[in-house]
Amino acid sequence: MLRIQRKANAKVIFNLSGRIEAEDIDELRRLFELEDSGRKIALDLRDVTLVDRDGVKFLAACEVNGIQLEDCPAYIREWIWRESERTRRKKKMNARTDKLQKREEQANGPK
Repeated sequence: MLRIQRKANAKVIFNLSGRIEAEDIDELRRLFELEDSGRKIALDLRDVTLVDRDGVKFLAACEVNGIQLEDCPAYIREWIWRESERTRRKKKMNARTDKLQKREEQANGPK
């Protein structure tokens, strides 16, 4: 179960505690959407105990989109890094596959 507390000063900080699971992601997105678009958002992960794979992907996307992850435990940071690397490798492989398919089509004509 995930518990969410909101604090706001210069930026909005959502203190998360417990487990971040796939079913929690929509609620977090909804809370982000309620904030002013110009306001900085941060997630305080100090009291997070476990994150499933969907949660890790979500946290990685948050960082890419400018949401700061504060007090992120080292093991969660490692999972985020690994997921980001996996995504980068997958994109590279897809790009290579696309190039090969285009070369094949040029050589053999479209199917």
